[in-house]
Amino acid sequence: MQIEDVWIRKVFTGRGDITVEVELTAEDPAAGGYVVTRAAAPAGASRGAHEVLYFPEGGVDAALAAFEKLVAPEVVGLDVTETYAVDGKLEEVDGTPRFERIGGAVAIATSFAAAEAGAASLGVPLFTFLGGAYARRLPLPLGNVIGGGKHSRGLGPDIQEFLVIPLNPPDAFTAVYVNAEVHKRALKYILKVDSSFTGGKNDEGAWTPRISSITALKILKEAAAEVEKELGVEVGLGVDVAASSLWNGGRYVYKNEGVERGPREQMEFISKLVEEFDLIYVEDPFHEEDFQSFAELTDKFRDRLIVGDDLFVTNPDRIKRGGEMKAATGVIIKPDQIGTLMRAHQAVETAKRFGMRAVVSHRSGDTEYRTLAHIAVGFGADVIKTGIMGGERTAKLNELIRIGDYLGKWAAIARIR
Repeated sequence: MQIEDVWIRKVFTGRGDITVEVELTAEDPAAGGYVVTRAAAPAGASRGAHEVLYFPEGGVDAALAAFEKLVAPEVVGLDVTETYAVDGKLEEVDGTPRFERIGGAVAIATSFAAAEAGAASLGVPLFTFLGGAYARRLPLPLGNVIGGGKHSRGLGPDIQEFLVIPLNPPDAFTAVYVNAEVHKRALKYILKVDSSFTGGKNDEGAWTPRISSITALKILKEAAAEVEKELGVEVGLGVDVAASSLWNGGRYVYKNEGVERGPREQMEFISKLVEEFDLIYVEDPFHEEDFQSFAELTDKFRDRLIVGDDLFVTNPDRIKRGGEMKAATGVIIKPDQIGTLMRAHQAVETAKRFGMRAVVSHRSGDTEYRTLAHIAVGFGADVIKTGIMGGERTAKLNELIRIGDYLGKWAAIARIR
């Protein structure tokens, strides 16, 4: 099951940004032939300061050159069923903690492609390859209905995402359907407050009206209640504040609302939102170095998912620090933030050790690949955050439904409350 050859090419994310795709050929002794797999790296618009470097200095062309010179000669001959060997070799040839020589995009695309080949060589689904025979729990889908912040180019609310999550769905199809219906119903409520809204959506398929954050939450609450009543599935509300993008000069600057909040005012504002709208999920309510404020909010709302993204950047060391401080009840897991599946798995295991739930997440500039659904199931995540609308979003959601069908009666749905 050795790697016979690897290629790399420039491709595009759903946002139109350039990324890289790795294509890999591995020997398949059982079938007497070869397995060919491909994988591409997603790209985020709002990146944490502690993420791996996406491309090395010199951009995508430097990444391609580094792949040809450093990666390809070293990974050929490795066994694709030994993920630690492939991912370990990527770390070895780069030699820096943040993949500064080959770039995180090259690293994660290679890691993904090798894992896909490993699964194909063994004749098992990718989620089984990653999680073993007992990986059978399906994560709850979390998706943004209304978008603001950087994902909406500053044209919507200052808070970046207004999210919904089904809390007690009977199966994966119903879970996905609930979110899609909330997204659809939200439009009529948006038009009630902004009759000139033309239906614009952001990078992740969320509506982008020019409304305040409070108005967005009121709309979300109304749409969710309507769907909840009709489908009989409880719908939780959430926000991704992306507070690091608001942090400027020691204050949180809400430009569109014309408000600035100091750290204490931010704490009071977020706490009020949690209480007033019964928020189940709160992501990045404070900037990426403020572990203490995270810990204070978590202490107040330990029964909610208080989640760190920029705070942790899928880094086991930062997750350990947050765990020791009881700074969160959930951790965003984005494999591209840390560079390899092996590192991402270490991040998940660290989070679980401290009782924090794993939220496996897409990026705003994602690809058509369905890999993330398998990672979420294989890693035993409680939640998969992958948007609601748009081809690169529904690719993951439809795959989650397929995994549920594959598992049949053995499938279990995660519960977060």
